[in-house]
Amino acid sequence: MLRLRDARVNGALRDLWIRDGRLTAPGPADEEIDLAGRLVVPGFVDAHCHLDKTLWSGPWAPNTAGPRLRDKIDYTRSRRADFGVPSAPRIAELLGTMAAAGTTSVRTHTDVSPEFGLDGFHAVAEAAAALEKVITVEQVAFPQYGLLTNPGTLELMDRALATGLAQVVGGIDPAGVDRDPVAHLDAVFGLATAHDVPVDLHLHDPGTLGAWQFELIIDRTLRAGMEGRVTIGHGYALAELSGIPQDELIAALAAAGIGLATCAAHDDPVVPVLKMRDAGAGLGLGSDGIRDLWSPWGNGDLLDRAHQLASRSGFFADEDLAQALVTATTGGAELLGLTGHGLDEGATADLVVLDAESAAEAVVTRARRLLVLKEGRTIARDGVLTSAKRP
Repeated sequence: MLRLRDARVNGALRDLWIRDGRLTAPGPADEEIDLAGRLVVPGFVDAHCHLDKTLWSGPWAPNTAGPRLRDKIDYTRSRRADFGVPSAPRIAELLGTMAAAGTTSVRTHTDVSPEFGLDGFHAVAEAAAALEKVITVEQVAFPQYGLLTNPGTLELMDRALATGLAQVVGGIDPAGVDRDPVAHLDAVFGLATAHDVPVDLHLHDPGTLGAWQFELIIDRTLRAGMEGRVTIGHGYALAELSGIPQDELIAALAAAGIGLATCAAHDDPVVPVLKMRDAGAGLGLGSDGIRDLWSPWGNGDLLDRAHQLASRSGFFADEDLAQALVTATTGGAELLGLTGHGLDEGATADLVVLDAESAAEAVVTRARRLLVLKEGRTIARDGVLTSAKRP
């Protein structure tokens, strides 16, 4: 049994005991690590990223995509083969970097399209298998280029789910991309029901169009009996609302058990973190794209992204800064349905030791990662992965 002595947990000093990969009751320890009052938090959970498209660890690639969403989608589709996308070795390098920075679980949206089939899923699965001891990866069957408007995509998504390559069914802008929100949601929720998997939909559409689609997704979730199993990614329209309309939509999301994954990336609208918390609505944090054909930005460090979320939200008070860290840890775990992700006895010992005394300090300083544990095993020290295979 491992004893972590003098861990700072929720502002208090306590010892943590780990046996068989879980936090357990006190007892005789075979090994002890003195944390000297350093902060311990649950492992970071990246609730929204795109591993399959990454250029990480490869030569620098100038980004020449246009500024619009459609430009970025088309550029990524047309140039992926030119840049060797997807690449299992690059994905593995990125996963190793993420794990060393404290991320213990990831949900990644993997592109599906007839011209390249399921090659992204195989590349991500190969990389994930090489690092299965240090980070857990879940794949979403994601119709980046349209589901209805790109014939053959629905069948490929069905195959990815049937073979177990994908564990979640995705969707994208039912109105803005597919131009038929009812048929799009019919297809997505039909796959979810057929394969008994969760749903995770990208929703970039802004304004009243986006808000209307929120309402459609809420209604479909309730009618399908999928409360607690649906996530909306980005959700710019919610961030753009204010006052009573925003409050009512957040309350409806909470009532339907629909979570939201935000990324606070670039100049994208930022969802109201504190309102989501106060309403009991699920909210997780993700990296989105990480140095890929969509954008040159991103580093796979979810604490850095929590810092960005807090800064862009205008947080100053310690309790508000701490909420950004919650979003990056247990918030994301709830979206992914990870049970036992926390610091209570019986929880899985996915832990990060931060060189800070409080959550607020950790977020502001982007505190050094002193130790990362995955299921009770030390997998990184001082930001460096201790061991992992590579494909």
